[in-house]
Amino acid sequence: MKSDRLLSILLLLQARGRVPAHELAARLEVSVRTIYRDVEALSASGVPVYAERGRYGGIALLAGFRTDVTGLTADESRALFVLAAQGAHAALGLDSALASALRKVMAALPAPHRPAAEVTARRVLVDATRWKGGPRPDADLDALQDAVFTDRRLRLRYRHSGERAIRTYTVDPYGLVAKAGVWYLVADRRGLPRLFRADRVRSATVLDDPVRRRSGVELADVWEVLRRRVEERPAGVDVTVRVRRDRLDLFRRLMTPYLTELPDGEGEEGWVTAQLVFGEVAEARQLLMFSDRLEVLTPPEVRAEVAAAAASVTDLYQRAGQGVEESPSSEGVL
Repeated sequence: MKSDRLLSILLLLQARGRVPAHELAARLEVSVRTIYRDVEALSASGVPVYAERGRYGGIALLAGFRTDVTGLTADESRALFVLAAQGAHAALGLDSALASALRKVMAALPAPHRPAAEVTARRVLVDATRWKGGPRPDADLDALQDAVFTDRRLRLRYRHSGERAIRTYTVDPYGLVAKAGVWYLVADRRGLPRLFRADRVRSATVLDDPVRRRSGVELADVWEVLRRRVEERPAGVDVTVRVRRDRLDLFRRLMTPYLTELPDGEGEEGWVTAQLVFGEVAEARQLLMFSDRLEVLTPPEVRAEVAAAAASVTDLYQRAGQGVEESPSSEGVL
């Protein structure tokens, strides 16, 4: 409706200052001609708004003009109080700021909308973390935030998954993304987009050098590229295993990220068959944690990989045991 659009223009100008007409048109999904007609309507109603043409022109309000109208509908008021998990705000040090902001918003809401907003805050909770995701190390976001908001380069000491060695990178950050309870730094390294899990950053140093982002590229653009790269990876290796029922709960909890199918019924002689998918054959070695309570059924290459890993562990302990027996100094040592 036109009244909603006029109010949107007013609030955008109040928040942003001068805004080009074509940008307003794109945001509100109308033509530039419609924007200019709306500006004339606002001016006729007493709002001190004006248009400047030219390369650096745009639509603006007279300096010092403010309106205390919130412009919030009932649904918009409720939407503000459907909050994501507070952990995200706590990680950024914004818990108290969020609470303060919501109190101010509640005070500014039109009286008829306040009860609905209060009920929504008590009745709806959004928790972005996954079930049984397991404990994760806390991510220190202070230096990452500092670099992101001051537009500085970062030097990271970073440990990749499955590696013991710590690598050093100099990166150009675009911003931070929280996905399913995990924080990621989105950055360029040598002009190419990269994704770094914040909880794998061992240390981060904000450099004096200004950030070198690619021209015209925003955080949302880089995140979309990286997200699609992760989600469109090859399907991986499908693995069928059977698990003893007395280890089923532990198996379900630890292997949730890889599970694709887990029957609820009891299998033959107390075994339950499950389906998993791994990124590569070597990832299946982690199944050894279940010892003889789990058997890989298919495919043959994964079965062979786990068997080889088990043999190497056996060999390691046999050699270590022989060393203890042959060493006189080991007598009496527990």
